[in-house]
Formats: sequence, structure tokens, C-alpha cells
Amino acid sequence: MTDAPPHPARLAVIGGGPAGLMAAEVARAAGIEVHLFEAKGSVGRKFLIAGKGGLNLTHSESRPAFDGRYRERAGDVGAWLDDFDADALRGWARGFGVETYVGSSGRVFPMDRKAAPLLRGWVRRLRDAGVQFHVQHRWQGWDDAGALRFATPAGDTSFMADAVVLALGGSSWPQLGSDGAWVETLTARGIDIAPLQPANCGFDIGWSDFLSGKHAGAPLKPVVAHWCDAAGIEHGLQGECVLTEAGIEGSLVYAIAADLRDAIARNGHATLHLDLVPGRTLERLRQDLEKPRNGRSLGEHLRRQTGIDGAKVALLHEVLDKPALHDTARIAATLKRLPLRLLRPRPMAETISTAGGVRLEAMDDALMLRDAPGVFCAGEMLDWEAPTGGYLLTACFASGLRAGRGAVAWLRDEKGSE
Repeated sequence: MTDAPPHPARLAVIGGGPAGLMAAEVARAAGIEVHLFEAKGSVGRKFLIAGKGGLNLTHSESRPAFDGRYRERAGDVGAWLDDFDADALRGWARGFGVETYVGSSGRVFPMDRKAAPLLRGWVRRLRDAGVQFHVQHRWQGWDDAGALRFATPAGDTSFMADAVVLALGGSSWPQLGSDGAWVETLTARGIDIAPLQPANCGFDIGWSDFLSGKHAGAPLKPVVAHWCDAAGIEHGLQGECVLTEAGIEGSLVYAIAADLRDAIARNGHATLHLDLVPGRTLERLRQDLEKPRNGRSLGEHLRRQTGIDGAKVALLHEVLDKPALHDTARIAATLKRLPLRLLRPRPMAETISTAGGVRLEAMDDALMLRDAPGVFCAGEMLDWEAPTGGYLLTACFASGLRAGRGAVAWLRDEKGSE
């Protein structure tokens, strides 16, 4: 009686976002049997939501400036980008017939600005290649025999895999599947995890009832933000933001959210200054405001002499008392440097992404956990962050590719699979 031949190397990919799908694609192309598990009823839900406003796939910024967007993880993420950078991502999309273009801000979008056609083509290609999808399978960790445990509508089930790629996301938009529940599971196995924190988020300020009721949703554009980093170095950045009922959000705020969040953690609050009239010098502004009002209200005088009205005038009333509103020099100085005291970031559940996660020091260069051989991690669940603008998606794709390749190499070493 002969021994039964060993089964082909089997990889489980848990998480159906871009990182997980990319890991599955790489492994299947190498001949590995791939099973992809997703907690929701379909894959790529957050990817589709990201495409509702026009899918910002990547960014045209050249390297190494591109790498610098990943802050203290620039070197690590840059190594992933060496294998799969923005140009490679655009070429990959072209393989589905999806051409891209560079917008005025340098962001890269599909020509139709939609995510659904790209995702449909990708899933179809993966299925045709033999990737087996298992939806409504919520990962519960491992059982005593080392099998993966899943909760499904039909009850609990288990699956034995030779290697695993975890691509479970962070803790933003939990209704789409990334709820951070994996943190407890991996912590219990001794994996070093940096606490999850809001990233690309808005901040609470605590407006008056008048401003929150009258101007919530009002855009502020253009404005220049001034803030200090952890070393006390001041920075400035022009962009757009939006007033909310609780505070402020928008692309300009997201771009500097990490520094603001960290300042709140250090000091209990952060101070953000906004230049509401970036096109004028302070001296010119003072001269304009000193012109006779001729009985006009302050709001009308500001509109005529500076071009600001509505929400920007309301912000002046928010930070200046009545005597100061009669002081031309104070008004001019405040318009050029309006101080906002940020109290706290918005909750993780409503942020675009999260920081923190599995520390890269807990992994080897192939993104395998040092204390859990055969277990790889990718995507937003890793300890890195980036601003919006295509940088988040690019790193998710690149880390998925690296984890997928790492899993293939490990399986070949362990099982001799070809």
C-alpha cells in the first residue's frame, strides 16, 4: 500500500480588499491553491465606497517624495514600492482595459472615475484563474489543531491551510468589514501591535450653536494651514477644508492629521492656524479694512474689502470678542492667522483610515510574522499610515503583492511545491 500523495500547497487569504486580492492573485499565478475568505457578502466593499467620489487609484508624485508620504515608515513602504509602484499599478489597471489619467492635483484616476468595473474585472479574472472565494466567513482565529476558525451563517467551520495571508484592514468604516477585531486575536498570540488610531480624520473643536447650526458643511477655500510638528517646526500647506457640526475636516485637514493627532496625544489639544485670505499680505489687509465703512455692517465691509463672507466671517466671530471686532489690526491679524483649538480626532469608525497595527518589526522582509511562521500580513492592518491622494491604496496593493510572494516562497521551501 502506497502513501497518498501530499495535497498541493494551500494558501488561505483572509480579507477581500485590495491587499488580500493582490496576495491571492500573486499566489495563484505561482500555482498555489488559493482560498480567499471575506467576512461580508462580497469583496472590495471599501474599495467601491472609495470610488463613489471618483476612484483615486494612486498619485503621480515622483519618488522618493512619494515614499516620504509614509512618514517614519518611508523606508519600509519604499521597499514594497520598489516591487510595485504607482506606474506599476497604472499598468496593472491597464491590463483590465482601465486607462488612467492624472488630475490637476497629481492624483491618478480611471478615465471613468469608477471602481466597480475594475473590481468586477479583477474578481472575474481571479475566479477564472481558480481562486476559490468564501464570503460571509468571519475569521475567529485558530483552533487547537492549528486550523483557521470561521463563523458563517450556517454555523462555525474550520479550514486547514499551509500558509495564511491576513489582510483584515484597520478599524475605519467597520460596517464595510474592517472592525479591528483581529487585534485581540493576534495580541493573544503575542504579536506586537501598535494601538490603532484615527488617521485621515476630522477633529472636534466645539463650535457655538450658531456656527454649528448655520455653517456646518460650509467649505473653506482656499486657506493655508499653519501647524507645528513634534519637533516644534512650523509648516504651512494650502488647500480646502469643511466646517462640520463638531469641528473641521476635509482634504487639507486629512493631509496634516497625523501631526495634529499626535499633538493632541502629547498636549491634550492641538492648535491649528488658518490663513483665510492667502492672497493678501497682512499690511495690505489692514489698509483695506481701514477704509471707511460708511455705515455698513462689519460683515458687509469684510465682503467688500476682503472678499470673505459667510463661514469665514462666522469664524471671526467665533474667536474674537466684541471689542476685538472693532479693532482693525486685530481683525486683519486674525484673518491671516485664525487660531483653532482642536480637542480630539473624530472616532475611528468614521475616519478614512487608521494608523497603528501589526508592527513591521514583528515581521520579516516578506511580511511574515516572526513568531508565527507561515502567517503573513498585508494592507492597512500593518503599522503605517499615509495621507489621502492615492498613497493608501498604492501601499495596500504593494504590501499585498509582497505578502503573496512571501507566502509562495515560504510554501515552496516548506512543502517543495512547484
